[in-house]
Amino acid sequence: MYPRLFTIGPFTIYSYGLMLGIGFILASIFLTKELKRKQLDPALGSTITLLAIVFGIAGSKLLYLMENWEYFSRDPLGMAFSPGGLTWYGGFILATVAIMVYVRKRKIAFLKVCDAASPPLLIGYGVARLGCHLSGDGDYGLPTDLPWGAVYSNGTYPPSIAFRNFPDIVQKYGVNGAVPDTLPVHPTPVYEFLAGVLLFIILWNLRKKLTVDGSLFMVYLTMSGTARFLVEFIRLNPRILFGLSEAQLLSIVIVAVGVAGFLILSKKKEPGALPG
Repeated sequence: MYPRLFTIGPFTIYSYGLMLGIGFILASIFLTKELKRKQLDPALGSTITLLAIVFGIAGSKLLYLMENWEYFSRDPLGMAFSPGGLTWYGGFILATVAIMVYVRKRKIAFLKVCDAASPPLLIGYGVARLGCHLSGDGDYGLPTDLPWGAVYSNGTYPPSIAFRNFPDIVQKYGVNGAVPDTLPVHPTPVYEFLAGVLLFIILWNLRKKLTVDGSLFMVYLTMSGTARFLVEFIRLNPRILFGLSEAQLLSIVIVAVGVAGFLILSKKKEPGALPG
């Protein structure tokens, strides 16, 4: 893996930061395009992207710190300002709330903006996950003998550290009480990248067919939540309830909201189609 890509003088370019930036740029481009098609001010795209960056990263960090409260209490400054440690759903929720407050103050239909943002969210998320893969930050999966199993020995969070709280895996694969860093594992960030691209293509093609405000966003919630729920079965995350991880429990809620919302919105009369 390549956590650090290159250094220019005192500046180091990190793979995760670079891919996260590319993801936001791509999402902003597609969002601006969709806002224009929906006859909304395309300048909203840059503001919404900025809000997503600020509150997305803040929310991701906050949820990560809450999940790792024991370690945070020991080293609050180190944990709070470390370059790693972000949890997607925390950022998604806080950024959504911030954007909702902003667009409502501007008297813009929030669900219409959500529809415009749904495909961009998927492509941005997918590209950012490639950053997780390149940095080897612990978002990978369980051990595998599949030919595409990845080795994250040079990552920022190698297997010897990532698996230390999984005694069953240490017992099965460990050497002298530790899992070797050369252990091949599922490259789940790559799986999520592929899922993000596929779902982006699907939603991009659906965006002109689902014309009731909010319906595309509900499809986004359902599909992205389902994808995250499934990948968690082979991802390196602790199980906290009914054999499910925290992300899976949140995914169930997200999918439920998406399905219920779509069924409710489907009863509304569709407005006239927007231009292509």
